[in-house]
Order: sequence, then structure tokens, then C-alpha cells
Amino acid sequence: MRAEFPDFRLGNVLATSFTGTLSERHGDAVERIPTPHRLVDWLAVNGLAVDSCTTAQLDLARELRESIHTAATAAASQDALPASAVQLINDCSAQGRAAAILTPEGKRRWRLSSASCVEDALSVIAADAISIIAGERDGKLALCASPTCQAAFFDTSRSRTRKWCDMNTCGNRQKKARFNANQRNNPRSAE
Repeated sequence: MRAEFPDFRLGNVLATSFTGTLSERHGDAVERIPTPHRLVDWLAVNGLAVDSCTTAQLDLARELRESIHTAATAAASQDALPASAVQLINDCSAQGRAAAILTPEGKRRWRLSSASCVEDALSVIAADAISIIAGERDGKLALCASPTCQAAFFDTSRSRTRKWCDMNTCGNRQKKARFNANQRNNPRSAE
């Protein structure tokens, strides 16, 4: 990965990790796939390697990302799913050519053919989004408690009460702010 770009925020759920390529949506937004090559990098890191990406494919990927974010946010809030987001997710899911394969460890992985393109990888991401938004997987959609982030994430914790999309970023930031506020309010506690 190139040093001039922000690190990818990787998670265990492909669709919500993909929406995390734009973070801090309600603050100083951080775009983690600003170029076509950066999308190729993200796809490779997530087991969906493709050879190249055009600007139009990057635009489609960003549209899919925002549609997944919009639909996942609505689902987490128990609101109606926006028709335009559902349509784009469905269209992307239907247009790809990828095969589900079983690994020796008993896990499902996706295999793209050697001639695969970005649309094939996006179809896998869209299919993953469909499975979590439809409630087919064990877990629940939730929204990050950080007021500047509010990213949709898939909570697979035992209690389903996770607050942060990523404890290493949003969670730590909030804990640090709370600690600093306590230190200001109780200066003797530092002694």
C-alpha cells in the first residue's frame, strides 16, 4: 500500500468494510479510495484482486459504497430501505461473475476468474451487503456512536451491544476524550 494514502480500515464483514473506505462522514471525511489504483489495492487486500480499474468503475464503486451505507443505515435504524439504494445494490449484485468456493478450512470465499473486472468484485460486495441487510447472517447492523463517524457496522459480539465501528479509531478517540474531560473536571485524580 502506498504511504501517501490513509490506511484501510479492515473488518470481518466485506460490505461494511467497503463502506469504511469513506470514514468520518459527519466530520472531516477521509476518502480511502481516491484513485482507481487505490480501489484495486483495496479489492486485492480483501481477496478480490482485479488487474485494473477505470475512473468510471471507481465512480460505480463509490455509488455502490454509498448505496450500501444508505441501506445499512436505514436497516440499522429500522427505517424503510431507500428504493434507489436497493436498486443499485441489486443491479451490481446481478451483473457480476464470481463463484463461491469452499476452502479446506470450511470457509466460503469468492473466486474471480482471471479475466475478472471491477464489476465482478463489486457484485461480491453487493451480495455480501444483501446478506447482512436482509438479516441472513448472525449479527445485527448498528451505527457507530461517534458523532463524526456514524458508520454502519455489523455487530457480531455476543451481546450485540458494540458501540464503535472500530475500537482502534472511533472507540479510542471517544475514550481519550472522556479521559481528558475527567482530568479537567477532577485535577486531583491525576496525582
